[in-house]
Amino acid sequence: MQRRGFLKAAVVGAGSVALTFTVGREALAYPAQAGTGPYGALLPADANGLMLPKGFTSRVIAESSKQVPGTGHVWHGAPDGGACFADGPGWIYVSNAELGKGAGGVSAVKFDGSGTVVDAYSILSGTTDNCAGGASPWNTWISCEEHSKGLCWETDPWGVEPAVSHPAMGQFNHEAAAFDPDRKVVYLTEDESDGGFYRYTPDVWGELAVGKLEVLTTELTWAPVQPKGQPCRKQVQNMHLFDGGEGAYYRNNICYFTTKGDDKVWAYNAAGGKLATVYDNDTTADAPLTGVDNITGDPHVGDLFVAEDGGNMEICVITPGDVIAPFVRIVGQDDSEIAGVAFNPAGNRMYFSSQNGPSGTDEGGITYEVTGPFRTSL
Repeated sequence: MQRRGFLKAAVVGAGSVALTFTVGREALAYPAQAGTGPYGALLPADANGLMLPKGFTSRVIAESSKQVPGTGHVWHGAPDGGACFADGPGWIYVSNAELGKGAGGVSAVKFDGSGTVVDAYSILSGTTDNCAGGASPWNTWISCEEHSKGLCWETDPWGVEPAVSHPAMGQFNHEAAAFDPDRKVVYLTEDESDGGFYRYTPDVWGELAVGKLEVLTTELTWAPVQPKGQPCRKQVQNMHLFDGGEGAYYRNNICYFTTKGDDKVWAYNAAGGKLATVYDNDTTADAPLTGVDNITGDPHVGDLFVAEDGGNMEICVITPGDVIAPFVRIVGQDDSEIAGVAFNPAGNRMYFSSQNGPSGTDEGGITYEVTGPFRTSL
């Protein structure tokens, strides 16, 4: 699928050592340490159950099993990974459905330039356990299936082109995909306790059907793997093991990704071939972040936003100065997780979902928007 000629301004988008990079976010001293965040303390919960910093407000965009307000589309259960795409003066937010046995897929909500919902619709159905994914530079959404034969599905946020699968990107417990336009590769995470960190190089940038799949080794080199047959993570003896790969986000030569099994945020410096620990729950005093999961970045200053699967249901911000602090907390939804964190193109609205909501069930999901003074400079 190609949309290279349409809306080029769309959002793109996500044996180690602790070290400092001078590229991208210009970190001062990994790993990040707890401190006072750029937005200050969280206030008491608002009417939607969200604790936010001063100046920020929230609204509910969609609820599972209910029609998206102003449309006839029923929002999917278990909302998970998501991203935003520019659409003229407005934008589109896409969201995966992490539902099993062919009940998964992807839905989209379209906003006009004022932020009003004007449409909602399905862009993929009949798939299984669509977890995270990633936005391509040519304005498609890669929806990743999280099961042993899971595929990467390329979908059209506008719902015009049919979704297509790309088996060459591997068949495994896929989580996230992060596009590196500098090296013309896609980084892939794997949700296994002994999972890998993969790199997919398409033969033609902009076409994902044919390419080469590799996995990172303990020597921080890349070794080829076959996309199907023997499990990818079992093919290379010296594969670098990651404990439960989750979200991924690429920016300025660095792919940031998370692992939930050991509550870490990693940074792979593609320009230097180095791997660093951005955040480690075991070494951060008074660590605010547990249940490390989804990750994204703001479009202006380089802040990272990391969501929790469990924990105390927070999204935490990691600043370029390597300070980590809570940005939002959802109260009364302890049997849920936060997923699908994404910014609109202007960077002044954040979207995310509580996958199971207050009920703790797939049909209890809630998708939120947070608006406020997100910083545009350091």
